[in-house]
Parts: sequence; C-alpha cells; structure tokens
Amino acid sequence: MEFIGKELSEYIRLNSDEEPKLLQRLSEETYQKTIHPRMLTGHIVGRFLSLISKLICPKKILEIGTFTGYSALCLAEGLHKEGILHTIDENEELIQLQKKYFNKSLYKNIIIQHLGKAESLIKKIEGNFDLVFIDADKTNYLNYYKALVPKLNKNGLLIADNVLWSGKVLDKENFGDPDTIALKKFNKWVKEDKRVDTIILEIRDGLTLCRKI
Repeated sequence: MEFIGKELSEYIRLNSDEEPKLLQRLSEETYQKTIHPRMLTGHIVGRFLSLISKLICPKKILEIGTFTGYSALCLAEGLHKEGILHTIDENEELIQLQKKYFNKSLYKNIIIQHLGKAESLIKKIEGNFDLVFIDADKTNYLNYYKALVPKLNKNGLLIADNVLWSGKVLDKENFGDPDTIALKKFNKWVKEDKRVDTIILEIRDGLTLCRKI
C-alpha cells in the first residue's frame, strides 16, 4: 500500500534533506537481502528521527526493533558527545548486516547491539533514557510502552512507528488481526495516559510522539 501518492512522495523527498550515502547503500542492501524490506524506516522518517535527535541531543537512546540498522544510524546523528545508543532485535540473521554498517559509520563505538526479547532486555539495561524509538512487533507495543515510560527522563521522548497501520486502525471490524487490535489498544492507552503529552503525526504509516511530563 502506498501511504501517499508517488508524485507527492517524490516532491517531499526532493524538498527534504538528502539521505546520507551510507544510508542509501544500506537501503539498497536491505532491499536486496531481506524478505520484508518495507520494514525499513526509509528516507523521510529517517531524516525526521535524525532531526528530533539533534533537537534533543540525548545522552541515552533506546531503540526496540533494529531491523538492518537504518533507524539506529539516523538516531545516532543527534547523540550527545558522551551519548550512547542501545538497540534491540531478536533476529539473529540480521546481526552481521547491522554491524557491517554500524562499523562503517561514525557511531560504531557508541551503538550497542542487543540480541533477544525486548521485554527482558529492557530490564537489564541500567539507567533512564532521553529518547526511545519503538518499531517492532505490534502486539507488544503496549507492553514496551508500559515498561519504558517509567524509564524515560523528564521531558524524554518516546516515538512509536506504524501506529496508523496502513489505515487499518479505522476498521470497525478487525477480522481477528492481532496487530490492528493491538495498535488500536496502544493508541487509546497512550492518549489517556496522564504521564505524557502525545500526538500522532501523519508521517508515512503514522508516528506517535510522547513527551514525559
């Protein structure tokens, strides 16, 4: 499904910051070597994550859902000079591809890869976070959120991707789709959570931004 028309997508691309060369190569290799390349964050969302990170200048970032490492590299662009980024994924087959591009970047020494279930690994990473990005299994979004809001610093930002789910969140009948059901529950829960300010942005497949009050 196209999120917006091709012509408008191209207009947005041409009038936004260029995609860094390293990320272009990573995107190409992702499309060549993975089964679901559309899981890639991509140019525009990637530039958005980079800009947000640069505005916050976080000392500690957590990403849930590394995939091939594209979004981690975007988020790392804004890290504080003493900052560190933890990224979690449970797909062992992608570890070497991630590492290949992390090692080619300026951030190879400040990105820490974690392999395993995010729910258990979140508990093992010490300290709080300034910026969190969730782009993983949709049925666990709410579990991740509940575990991470207490670990967000004041004014810390949590971003969740794919919250519009190709428009399926509007379906009155979910037809038993667990991802759609989970995302609708997540969106409602976050809206009603008094610990955060929240907004959903119509960027690609929907981004939720939550600021810890």
